[in-house]
Amino acid sequence: MAVGTGHLETSTGLDNRKLLMWLFLGSECLFFGSFIAAYLLYRGRSTVGPYPEDLVDIPFTSVSAFVLLMSSVSMVLALAAIQRGNVRNLQIWLVTTAILGLAFIGGQAYEFTEFYHEGLRIDTNLYGTTFFVLTGFHGAHVTIGVLILLSLFTWSLRGGIQQKDSLNVELAGLYWHFVDIVWIVIFTLVYLVQPQ
Repeated sequence: MAVGTGHLETSTGLDNRKLLMWLFLGSECLFFGSFIAAYLLYRGRSTVGPYPEDLVDIPFTSVSAFVLLMSSVSMVLALAAIQRGNVRNLQIWLVTTAILGLAFIGGQAYEFTEFYHEGLRIDTNLYGTTFFVLTGFHGAHVTIGVLILLSLFTWSLRGGIQQKDSLNVELAGLYWHFVDIVWIVIFTLVYLVQPQ
């Protein structure tokens, strides 16, 4: 047991919760890796349209990607604030991160709606199936992240988060950065790299 912290540490010196978060994120890598592999395997094999080149709006999605990446910056600022004991700035940056996450989700909902109106559905073709499953699961993960951030914010308003509790914010940050990194991979492979 770590002296004075009340938290069990592993033989690596990491808190058990942090080790479990890393194990969870490793399993999430396998989860998303399988969907990305399926997308790449079936990319360009749809026999009926619409096709990616008919639908993808790279400038719009680039803005959404930028918004999500900026949310990683605000998450870093939230963690730095609580590590300094500044609960007010923690609250500001948690809400900022959540708003940016919601803006990303709003952009994804808009894109899904546009694709639907253009005739792409989950059962239209291989592109529709792999696209909606991959990006939909990512959007679900971002939504869960927003709920975690808002829970931390609410908890902090009730005085439940102090400087000594910064690990809770750090764990939320690890999850949040993970979904941002996954989006960079998805954005690159799904939107930027077109099949030959």
